Amino acid sequence: MSNRLEALCMEKGMRMTEQRRVIARVLSQSKDHPDVEELYRRASAIDDKISIATVYRTVRLFEDAGILERHEFRDGRARYERVSEDHHDHLIDLNSGDVIEFRNEDIEKLQEVVARELGYRLVDHRLELYAVKIRDEDR
Repeated sequence: MSNRLEALCMEKGMRMTEQRRVIARVLSQSKDHPDVEELYRRASAIDDKISIATVYRTVRLFEDAGILERHEFRDGRARYERVSEDHHDHLIDLNSGDVIEFRNEDIEKLQEVVARELGYRLVDHRLELYAVKIRDEDR
């Protein structure tokens, strides 16, 4: 389904107005981690009656329902992505602002080992790596 977010909203019994449907569709189709201003730009291109206040309220509603995840990637703006069943981590390019999703089994295992060595059982985690691209001449 191209609008998985809308389906999740409906499963949770959320009332879906046309504007919420547009915002859900924009989020479902996003391959990046847009902030509210970018969501507003994309949604208002589809429906020019959508206000930025509606986008803010809808994002908060989706976040409170556990459908949307909020990230603060040190750039001063909250960015969003659909809650995923598949765990992944993020690498943030400090120069471009690009957010790259990745999964590394060695890192996953190491986090378990660290928690266990400290006397804990890991139940969740979030890993964000901040980096700058290596130039060819620096390799």
